[in-house]
Amino acid sequence: MKILLGSGGIRTKERRNLFFRLMKENFEGCKKVIFIPYASGNYDEYTSSVKEMLNHLEFEIIGIHQCENPLAELENMEGIYVGGGNTFSLVKKLHEEKLLEIIRRKVLNEGVPYAGVSAGANVACPTMQTTNDMPIDLVPSFETFDIVPFQINPHYHPGGIWWKENDELKEHFGETRKRRIEEFHNYNDTPVIGLYEGSFLRCDEEGIELLGNKAAIIIKGSGIETISPEMKMNYDLTTR
Repeated sequence: MKILLGSGGIRTKERRNLFFRLMKENFEGCKKVIFIPYASGNYDEYTSSVKEMLNHLEFEIIGIHQCENPLAELENMEGIYVGGGNTFSLVKKLHEEKLLEIIRRKVLNEGVPYAGVSAGANVACPTMQTTNDMPIDLVPSFETFDIVPFQINPHYHPGGIWWKENDELKEHFGETRKRRIEEFHNYNDTPVIGLYEGSFLRCDEEGIELLGNKAAIIIKGSGIETISPEMKMNYDLTTR
């Protein structure tokens, strides 16, 4: 099993280089990787930009929306990459195209490498319920791939938001990520990991390794534990 899950936020040269290295390692030996752009409003444009960004790596990106028979293509594909965007739009389309079961089987039972960034990391979880996104599409279910047994909150940050207006700092009083995850735990027991920008989880049979940036582990009733890059975890998010 090879699963790479990231928050995004790779605009710096250092973070981009880490992303490229991890993608190369995750899809080592793959000639073709199917790309799922359903979180975006423009599938062709998004797929083209991903192809351009990754064209120096050793695999070809195939947009799933360009396949005549997506299910048949997935059966023969050597790797799966799910991009970011709006998680509601992504999950709605995954259900419509009946892709949940086949991707879960390919990754967990057949060892096909999976990578997901932002919304693509959200849908690796049991549900999409720890997304940050606006519900612009009506999903038939919150169920997602369930290829890891914990929830992810991408683009995590520990506090509130401030902005500058006329040289004056002002505070935004909306809910923090911390508060949103507390609300999730009012109704659910699944542990959550909040990925700071530039953070990646590399998952295999032995466990999970955090790379790139910090992350916050939030286990119901246990508060928040902030962990540093290179930390290794079990699948219940306990550190080791």
